[in-house]
Amino acid sequence: MTRHKIFNHDIMVCTDERLVGNHLYSGRVLGLTEPEDIIQLRPDLKSQWNIISEHYERIGLSHSKNVIWDVSLRVLKDYPNYDVSVFFFGNATSKVDCDEDWFRLVDSDWLKVVKFINSKNNFVQLAQELGVSVPLTFCFENKTDIKDFSKFPYPCYFKAAISVNGVGISRCENQQQLSEILKTFPDEIPLQIQEEVGASSFLNMQYCVEASKLQRLAVTSQILNGYAHIGNCYPSIHQPWETVEPIAEWIVQRGMKEIFAFDVAVVKDGTHKTRYLAIECNPRFNGASYPTGIAKKLNISCWSCESFKTQYCSLENLDFRDIEFNSQSNTGIVIVNWGTILVGKIGILLAGTAQEQNELRAILKQRL
Repeated sequence: MTRHKIFNHDIMVCTDERLVGNHLYSGRVLGLTEPEDIIQLRPDLKSQWNIISEHYERIGLSHSKNVIWDVSLRVLKDYPNYDVSVFFFGNATSKVDCDEDWFRLVDSDWLKVVKFINSKNNFVQLAQELGVSVPLTFCFENKTDIKDFSKFPYPCYFKAAISVNGVGISRCENQQQLSEILKTFPDEIPLQIQEEVGASSFLNMQYCVEASKLQRLAVTSQILNGYAHIGNCYPSIHQPWETVEPIAEWIVQRGMKEIFAFDVAVVKDGTHKTRYLAIECNPRFNGASYPTGIAKKLNISCWSCESFKTQYCSLENLDFRDIEFNSQSNTGIVIVNWGTILVGKIGILLAGTAQEQNELRAILKQRL
């Protein structure tokens, strides 16, 4: 008998509350669901439900219509016969409304490995043990362990060992900047100091676990606006699976489930050789996971997905029917992160060749 899933991909369990619109991200998993599944969404998104449903029906993207308008993790306890799909498996912040004991009861090994690898310090130390290349990194249990500021390479990055959305990460040009940051940093929190990598690009390398087996999912190139991540592009000319596979195999052997991903820097040296350096592992779904899943369902082989700003605050103000995804031409747009339209942002997948994506992007910017 096939077990169905209940999806709760509210990211407020694993994000910084100060980031505008993050409370509206629960909707972006809709395109990954199937009709028999259940999805939990924030009540704020109700006003957009009919429009996104019609959009998905026109382009042939199946999805759940069994909505619970409540993203409380406590709801999951009411559906013991459904497999659980969450953005982050565990109590990532102190404000989660479902205690860690419940996650431990559902799958203690999954919870344990997520907690372990979610620490950037644990990741770096494991990578070194397994022979995985990482940037030069100094790990500390707390800031009082730092005695000699002169030994660090500058510029460098100061990172809290556990951080989300880049919060807790700072670039330091020199010893003075690093010293100033440490003055306001809490005494008891683990941290790391990492060399700045002269990367030509950054990759998101996704794996999934199916029937307890590790599966390669997708390598996408990150689209950046300065240091800010605004999207992903597929396929990538880089496919360095062997770079991170030892860690991927290690965490799956210890119980990892669903989707997880690595951030990898692409570094080209003076001899034109390319090196790949693993930066961190995100033991959870990530921004690239949602367009990747939708693209696989729709058999889209070439795409990019970006976050756009718009003057509008409702999908009813946007008419994309003439540029919606068409399975015959394998081109067009798919709305992925639709809930954020309420704060003037929208995540859109652009399917087609690079030229077709550019044409779609130009049309979008005119209409948004």
